[in-house]
Amino acid sequence: MIRILTPLALLFASTSDLAAQPRDLQILQEAVRKVIGNAEPSVACILVSRSERYRDFNALPAGPTGKLGSFDARPYVGPFAGDLKRQELLRRLDLANPDPVPESYGSGVVIDAGGLILTHFHVVQNATKIFVRLPGKKGSYADIHAADGRSDLAVLKLINPPADLTAIRFGDGGKAQKGDFVVGIANPFAAGFRDGGPTASHGIIGNLRRRAPSNGLETDRLSTLHHLGTLMQTDLRLNLGCSGGAVMNLDGEMIALTSSMAAIVGGETPGGFAVPMDANMKRIINVLRQGREVEYGFLGVGVDSLNPVELQEGAVIHQVSEGTPAKRAGLLVGETILAVNDVPIKDNNDLFLNVGAALAGSEVTLTVQAFGGRNRKTTLKLAKFPYPGPVIAANGPPTVYGLRVDYNSMVNTDLPIPEGVWIRDVERNSSAEKKYKELLERSRWIVVSVNGKAIATPADFHREVAAAKSPLDLRIVEVVKNPETTTRTLTFP
Repeated sequence: MIRILTPLALLFASTSDLAAQPRDLQILQEAVRKVIGNAEPSVACILVSRSERYRDFNALPAGPTGKLGSFDARPYVGPFAGDLKRQELLRRLDLANPDPVPESYGSGVVIDAGGLILTHFHVVQNATKIFVRLPGKKGSYADIHAADGRSDLAVLKLINPPADLTAIRFGDGGKAQKGDFVVGIANPFAAGFRDGGPTASHGIIGNLRRRAPSNGLETDRLSTLHHLGTLMQTDLRLNLGCSGGAVMNLDGEMIALTSSMAAIVGGETPGGFAVPMDANMKRIINVLRQGREVEYGFLGVGVDSLNPVELQEGAVIHQVSEGTPAKRAGLLVGETILAVNDVPIKDNNDLFLNVGAALAGSEVTLTVQAFGGRNRKTTLKLAKFPYPGPVIAANGPPTVYGLRVDYNSMVNTDLPIPEGVWIRDVERNSSAEKKYKELLERSRWIVVSVNGKAIATPADFHREVAAAKSPLDLRIVEVVKNPETTTRTLTFP
């Protein structure tokens, strides 16, 4: 008698078991093998050092940037041939050497054949050197191209990328459903640190929209987007080192990026969390691919922590800040935000997630329940969320005569802030510093117009500057109680 295996049991079945099963089960096994075989070349082992001892060899990165550079131990081997302690230090610092056990490690996936690797920010945070080893013992030192603490994502750029890199194929993690079969490919406990070969596992999606483990504090909202409920939960065994691996569907597409966060905090160790590759995360990854800072959307409302009607969905507004997109759009205290771009808002976390991930400068349409139960729609342009966490970007915002501007929502103050853009910093030895050093160092300034034309966003500022004829006049206002009395004009060149 033939014993028919269930689909779940199939994943644990031996070859002899499968031989007795109908042909379609064998086809499924072949499909899983194909998924693994196609994805493996795109999954890397990431070796990380946070040692300050690179200073001994003039190879310590200068400042908190993503330019980490490579490290070649060969020139030092001869001079320290008789110094065993120095030799051992060199062995540990040379991440390209496959013999020493790495100090720290994780996983990553190739997202561009030119040498871009996606991983988690916590894998590479505070790194002094990073080496990426791929299957077949291929590898390269890497710089941090861009990294963002709020999404806990980072994109690395290989310094000497192998010629035959293959980018992993993305799927739509937003369409994943509870119970879907998935295959995990990662490097638990840096198993592939010598040859780059990742390890495969299998399982199902156990749940969606899970929150990252936390202490339940309000400040968690500022930690990562994943405290707002983004995570996919699977029963894949994701141990330390698996952060940054791929969760694949049976069509051979990556639908999530694995995270061993649960193992780090000591809970849910039999299963694992992953960041789904949905529209929000793909939008963020696209910014990181370009080496730019992720600028999260900001609305400018405070919402009730407890919904006054327990069964009511949406986010009830209890505060509207002056000078924000919410104020300009006419949102009122007591109204309820029901949807962002037609995505239903079930609670406050939904609101913060969908507004933030829409990104600054984008237009969003809100569905608002006004007083009396009447619904209305309003479209507004988002400002920038003042996230205090770490950011790395190889391609920073451009400067104009040495001035670098940002959204005025980034100014941390209770004082009135005029419409315009904040002068974020001034480059050393630039035209702006030479002409207006004492003025600009004195306080916080907002550029309100360019050659007489009002501006509201950095994009407005750069557009008007590009179109302006010389001389360039920037009208600036100081952030003080009475801005009418503290206006100036900066003229360039």
